[in-house]
Amino acid sequence: MDKAYEKRGRRERPGSSGKETFHRGERKINEDLNWGRHVVLQLLKESPDRVQKVYLGKNVSESFSRQIKLLAEKGKVIIQEMAPEVLTEICGHSGHQGVACKSGEVSILELENFLSVLPEEGPVLAVILDHVQDPHNLGAVARTAEACGARGVLFPKRRGALPGGTVVKVSAGAALRIPMVGVNNVSEAVKRLQEAGLWTIGLDNRAGRSLWSEPLPARTAVIVGAEGEGLSRLVAETCDEIVRIPLSGETGSLNASVACAVGLFEWARTWGPQA
Repeated sequence: MDKAYEKRGRRERPGSSGKETFHRGERKINEDLNWGRHVVLQLLKESPDRVQKVYLGKNVSESFSRQIKLLAEKGKVIIQEMAPEVLTEICGHSGHQGVACKSGEVSILELENFLSVLPEEGPVLAVILDHVQDPHNLGAVARTAEACGARGVLFPKRRGALPGGTVVKVSAGAALRIPMVGVNNVSEAVKRLQEAGLWTIGLDNRAGRSLWSEPLPARTAVIVGAEGEGLSRLVAETCDEIVRIPLSGETGSLNASVACAVGLFEWARTWGPQA
């Protein structure tokens, strides 16, 4: 533990005083999909925080493409350009007019806005997901995070689950109440939380000290890796320390949302709401 703190030049623990590839599986997003030029333009103009990604056909006019890209850039929304037949496959029909967008009831907060409202003192808990793919896991994490008193759930805007209708349902509405924060780069987000005074702890079933060996700091961010792959190398190297959840039997690892819940409740046991 002390070596980990030395990595950031500390002597005391805080608080102890671009280009995306289309995957066929994305056809499953229809429940959160809107299409048609008028609808997509209106969402980008009036509610860009609800737009998670824009799918733009490569056959649209240059003027329309420019209009969509300007609005998306202003709203910090990701655009994925694709062949028109692929867009038709996503929408399930050909009446999309060359554009569609994935949106939901959940407003996605920018990292800067999230950091600006974090208290400078006292207990703080945050969750960072390192490219978790399953929206059911994202929803379960949001539900647990709210229950433990976390300040927010951070997730990558690319190559990971986004907070749409499935996430809202699985989270029992928690995703509508707890800040859901979209980040462009997970390792950079870890660094920003470190600058805000949070001790960043990555969960890994194969390495690190036992989660039970000592209490978690009052200001903690728990980082959970993708299903099967775990934490990416760069994210793991950026964390202040790596901890493991001791397991019995031959299972070898826990589901991502279950592992996250164990870590969050270990923090809440000391710093969370007390009965």
